[in-house]
Amino acid sequence: PLVESGGGSVQTGGTLRLSCTASGYSLNDYCLAWFRQGSGKERERVATDNGHGITNYIDSVRARFTISKDKAKNILYFQMDSLKPEDTAMYYCAAASPGSGLCWLLRSDDFTYWGQGTQVTVSS
Repeated sequence: PLVESGGGSVQTGGTLRLSCTASGYSLNDYCLAWFRQGSGKERERVATDNGHGITNYIDSVRARFTISKDKAKNILYFQMDSLKPEDTAMYYCAAASPGSGLCWLLRSDDFTYWGQGTQVTVSS
């Protein structure tokens, strides 16, 4: 399982860091991702780390958000800077087993493990 923490409420321009801790297995070599789902919207993949140093982001968060992981602690992070109201959503971390395919192209159904979600609210 994956356990998330770090969500909260901030004003526009604020900063949050989400954490996603895995237990029972190592995150190394997994395709890791952060998804988000706003109210009334479909879940969208925001960023991925393919387990080998390659990260990808959707255009709207590139240069503001950073996905990273601490291999020793087995924790995935999501640093979110310069937050905007449109970033308001429930955020989920997810992991896909090695060999699932090209990380950035994986769909939600391809991810085996999911966190419970953590709410991020950005007010103007």
